[in-house]
Amino acid sequence: NMTRNQIIKHSKHQFLEGDVEHWWHDETQRGIRTRFSDDLLWLVYLVEEYVGFTGDNSILDEETNYLQGPILEQGEDERYDKYQRSDFKENIFAHCQRAIQKAMSFGENGLPKIGSGDWNDGFSTVGNKGKGESIWLGFFMYKILANWIPICKKRGEDESAIKYEKIMQDLKKALNTAGWDGRWYRRAFMDDGNILGSLQNEECRIDSIAQSWATISNAGDNDKKYISMESLEKHLIDRENGIIKLLDPPFEKSKLEPGYIKSYLPGTRENGGQYTHGAIWAIIAETMLGFGEKATEYFRMINPIEHSRTKEEGLKYKVEPYVISADVYGAYNLAGRGGWTWYTGSSSWMYEAGIKYILGLNIEENTLKLNPCIPSNWPEYSIRYKFGESIYNIKVSNPNHKNTGISSIKLNGEDVETKKIKLVKTGGIYNVEAII
Repeated sequence: NMTRNQIIKHSKHQFLEGDVEHWWHDETQRGIRTRFSDDLLWLVYLVEEYVGFTGDNSILDEETNYLQGPILEQGEDERYDKYQRSDFKENIFAHCQRAIQKAMSFGENGLPKIGSGDWNDGFSTVGNKGKGESIWLGFFMYKILANWIPICKKRGEDESAIKYEKIMQDLKKALNTAGWDGRWYRRAFMDDGNILGSLQNEECRIDSIAQSWATISNAGDNDKKYISMESLEKHLIDRENGIIKLLDPPFEKSKLEPGYIKSYLPGTRENGGQYTHGAIWAIIAETMLGFGEKATEYFRMINPIEHSRTKEEGLKYKVEPYVISADVYGAYNLAGRGGWTWYTGSSSWMYEAGIKYILGLNIEENTLKLNPCIPSNWPEYSIRYKFGESIYNIKVSNPNHKNTGISSIKLNGEDVETKKIKLVKTGGIYNVEAII
């Protein structure tokens, strides 16, 4: 219900043109209209997550109003204002369609234009002149479309489905050609022709999220997914300081002018520190490739408590050991120091990485599917899961010392041949036994 309400609330902060307020203040109803290229697609992402988990398609028919206001003028990157509520309303499906259509702006390399930033807000001048393109956004868009096409087909929107399938084909080709740098995926093409995330660069030679999302999206060619994650491990995993860097080397003195990211000290925030939100995507990618040892090592490594086990470590980390830090600094004398904390974006992804991707608790349309990725030396683990008023006691045994794959499942002692369990909300205690 919380997720459903959040979707409805956010849809009301979308403009008729398909773009959305990057943020707003509930108290004043004032918000900021920008040229960010990814935020409008997160509405679609959340709708897909909600429908996929619950099987509740009725959300798609909920009608909400749009915002209206003057579009940004040429050369204007953002405008903070109180935008008016339009009388015109459409259902959530139409809201998502408008977001997708708005996002379908491709550059000369066949990749989506980055605008005044994508997930990395600091890339504010990479493409604000209208030419720069984002490799990461291409992967994100690919995953969005892959999950949206079945929804379109179910609603009889076959024309949209065919159109999106063609875009996916073109995107995959562009990502694995123009987006590939030989040992890893590039991050972006800039307005001025420079490339971010290239071996040729003095700074920002490699960026984490382009590598992790090549796997998460399933758009990366099979060999490139493994090669790019090996490169991420080699260049961005800092075991000494217990962090996973967002990019390396940080921006400091080179000719590259990517935006306000460069105003951060090298190794802080998005500029080459651990931006925890993105670090967790690397963990998720490792589980999707079946690397249980690596996934749990990295999960443990970035867990705040691991930065505070001794007085010396605590004095270096300096922030609370019991909440997720949005960022941990990654360079010079500040390496290993925590930044701003209590960050819900990172904490929610941390839970997702641990519960869904490592322990493998997957719910699809109210059906339980176990898909763990654990270290081979874990003998067993258990989960107590509350679904509605029902309790599911889940025990997963690993007698064969494997990383992934469920060989058998029992529900209350009875074999489940499909290895899928339809969950009920109405009460009762259910015992699930699974063997990897």
